[in-house]
Amino acid sequence: MKWQANEMDKYLQAKEYVDTAIVPLVPISWQKEVKSTVAMGEFISIISAELERQFQGRVVLFPSFTYLEKEKGEDLTIRLKKWSEELRLGGMNHIVYASSDSWWKTVEQDLEEWLIWLPSVPLEHLSMENRREVISQQIKQLVPIMTNKWQNR
Repeated sequence: MKWQANEMDKYLQAKEYVDTAIVPLVPISWQKEVKSTVAMGEFISIISAELERQFQGRVVLFPSFTYLEKEKGEDLTIRLKKWSEELRLGGMNHIVYASSDSWWKTVEQDLEEWLIWLPSVPLEHLSMENRREVISQQIKQLVPIMTNKWQNR
């Protein structure tokens, strides 16, 4: 389910089956490396949307957690933990953060949630067919990992 009003009716009807939040972590920078920063956000947003499609009825795709590139540090992880707390209090048993920003790997041990980190693939120069293939290959690898994660919790 997506973060849309019409999807929330479905969520409210099937609330007991929907236990996983997917939250893309998207950096913003307008001063340096703008294009690569945008590419990271675009890639992880597409991956997150595809994961939601694969696991529809089990997950909710939340809006992206956006942050300034220069905001990285303890304040940022504290802010993200507030999101985790809100989602947990609302009934989400599993929270999946998805990012192409390698900085999150350096603080992964401080997060209480599951982090999917994928290096960004520049999609802009790919044909639509190749683009779909790249996304499909990534999803094929993530589906069993997520399924296994659910089974082991």
